[in-house]
Amino acid sequence: MRLVLLGPPGAGKGTQAELLAKKYRVPQISTGDIFRRARSQGTELGKEAEKYISEGNLVPDNIVIKMVEERLKESDCQGGFILDGFPRTILQAEALDDILSFMELSLDKVLEISSSRRVIIDRLSARRICRECGATYHLQNKPPKSEGVCDICGGLLYQRDDDKKETIGKRLNIYESEIEALRDYYTHRGLLALFDGDRDIMIIYKEICSLLEDEGQEDNL
Repeated sequence: MRLVLLGPPGAGKGTQAELLAKKYRVPQISTGDIFRRARSQGTELGKEAEKYISEGNLVPDNIVIKMVEERLKESDCQGGFILDGFPRTILQAEALDDILSFMELSLDKVLEISSSRRVIIDRLSARRICRECGATYHLQNKPPKSEGVCDICGGLLYQRDDDKKETIGKRLNIYESEIEALRDYYTHRGLLALFDGDRDIMIIYKEICSLLEDEGQEDNL
């Protein structure tokens, strides 16, 4: 199974990607995870990405694409993968097609999870991230056992600048300016399925699983 999950920050695509990865036993791949691992391992691409991240800038497409390509070629992706939040642009989508074509593979489905601004702001402003391992918490829905401390590694939790209310609107504007072209791109290829992310997590999850099973995606495992 080879899936792409799209959606604005805070819509819940990461949560759905995690649930689907466990169910179908394929890796969940996000650019954030790739960046963290590359930086911790000190790879050349990781060092290049760090230059941009440390200055608060977006990592250029050519670096992101190369890092994703290297990740997809790893052995745990042979049985499939779930891309969480990649691609974000048409250039990235076309590059992903080229990578998969070279590997003689193709996407099975692209799932877009949308959500209202009010819900997104409520979700993101309560999100906290571990400084050490990158684990994600939510003060209402998934609080840590000890306030301000990661359950996994004991690292300190913090609120990213991107998750502060005054910056969330800007992030949503950027996403909305990009998603229309991607939506058209995957709609024309018959791959896109839309889901309302304002609802309960498990309701959305069950709908996604039902869609994949109806379309025979489980046969690809």
